[in-house]
Amino acid sequence: MSTICDRFQIKFWGVRGSIPCPGTETVRYGGNTSCVEMQVGNERLIFDGGTGLRVLGESMLSEMPVTAHLFFTHSHWDHIQGFPFFAPAFIPNNSFHIYGLPSPNGATIEQRLHDQMLHPNFPVPLQIMQSQLQFYDIDAGEVLKIGDVTVETGSLNHPGEALGYRVSYQDKSAVYITDTEHFPNHLDENVLNLARKAEVLIIDATYTDEEYHDSKSSKVGWGHSTWQEAVKVAQGAKVKQLVIFHHDPSHNDTFLDDINEQVTSVFPNTLLAKEGLVIPILS
Repeated sequence: MSTICDRFQIKFWGVRGSIPCPGTETVRYGGNTSCVEMQVGNERLIFDGGTGLRVLGESMLSEMPVTAHLFFTHSHWDHIQGFPFFAPAFIPNNSFHIYGLPSPNGATIEQRLHDQMLHPNFPVPLQIMQSQLQFYDIDAGEVLKIGDVTVETGSLNHPGEALGYRVSYQDKSAVYITDTEHFPNHLDENVLNLARKAEVLIIDATYTDEEYHDSKSSKVGWGHSTWQEAVKVAQGAKVKQLVIFHHDPSHNDTFLDDINEQVTSVFPNTLLAKEGLVIPILS
C-alpha cells in the first residue's frame, strides 16, 4: 500500500514562448520553451512538452522506472517540440499518461505527437518509444482525478484552441494558464474560474501593453496577453502568488528584469518564471 506524500511543488524547466532562444542574453531566465513540472502528493504532473521537457527528461534518468502524467495545453510547436527528445519515453518499464484537447479538425493529441515525428520532419517515429504511452482526449470543463489530485480544465482564448489547468491537493491549488489572449473590456470568466483563490497562478504574459497595442506591429489576435492583464486576473481571482510566464524570445534578461520591477510595484507577490525556479506549496 502506498503512503501519502504531503508534497506540492512546482519546478520550471522551460519558460519561453514561440521558439527557443539560447544565448548570452537569456542566461538568467533561460531559453527553453514551455515545460512545468508539479510533484503533487504521490503524483508527477508535467505541463507542456516544449524544449524544457528534454532537460526534465535528462534529470529523470536517475529515477527509473518512472510514471508521470503529461498535460498539453495545445500542439503549437513551442509546446510539443521537446517530446521527441524526452529520453524516458524511449526506455521500457516507464509509463506516461498523456492528455490533450482534440484539435478543431478532430486530430487527437496522439495523432499530432505522432505526426511531428514522421519523415521528413524527424528521423524516427513515435512507435520507437519503448515506454508505455497511454493517450487521453479531454474536453474543456472536464475534471480529472489522479490519485488524491484533482485537475480541472478550462477553455482558453487562443487560435486553434487551448486548455488551462487547475491542480488541487489538500485544499491548495496551482494554476497553469498559457496560451491565452485577454479580452479588451472584461476579464475572461474561464480564466477567472480556473484561477480562483489559487496559491499560485502561472499565466501567459508574453507582451507588455505597449507591445500588444503597437501601431506598427500590433499583437492583437496573436493569442497572448500582457503582464498588466495578468495582474488584473490575479487581483480579480484573489490569487496569492502570480508567476509571469511564456516570455517572448526577444525579451532578454535585462528586459525581463525591468518587467519584474514594474509588475512587483503593483502586485508585490509576483515572480518571473525562470528555468530552475522551484515554488513549494506544501513540502
